[in-house]
Amino acid sequence: MKTRPYLLLFSVLGLLVSCTSPSDEIQSADAKESLGVDAVDSGRLPVFEFTEEEFDFGLIEEGEVVIHDFKFTNTGDVPLVISAAQGSCGCTVPDYPRTPIAPGAEGVINVSFDSNKRGGKQEKTVTLTANTVPNVHVLKITANVNPKK
Repeated sequence: MKTRPYLLLFSVLGLLVSCTSPSDEIQSADAKESLGVDAVDSGRLPVFEFTEEEFDFGLIEEGEVVIHDFKFTNTGDVPLVISAAQGSCGCTVPDYPRTPIAPGAEGVINVSFDSNKRGGKQEKTVTLTANTVPNVHVLKITANVNPKK
């Protein structure tokens, strides 16, 4: 019975010591560096500057697949990394750079829209997730689809 309090005491001490190990601090510093947190802390950020954020395809025929390139420049101080690009539905498919965009460099988000089985006025979006502030950016496409008869 006397060994139980000592066992409990040593267990608690072991947990306290292991919570602040030097390897945790090194891993934390590595993670901070790889995520670019130092850049954010110092106010250095990548910045999307699009030539346009909305595009209207106008009148198209149902079944057409139309494509538009949204061009942008990273006007920030550090590389811009796009981690995801998601269309608002399966008919809207974005293609985006998978490599970092250097400060001052240009990039393109290629968006295709498949109008098959989509008649009338269409409004679709592409949501970009990047290492910018804010980290979500939305592009918009519209079209008026002339239905098949």
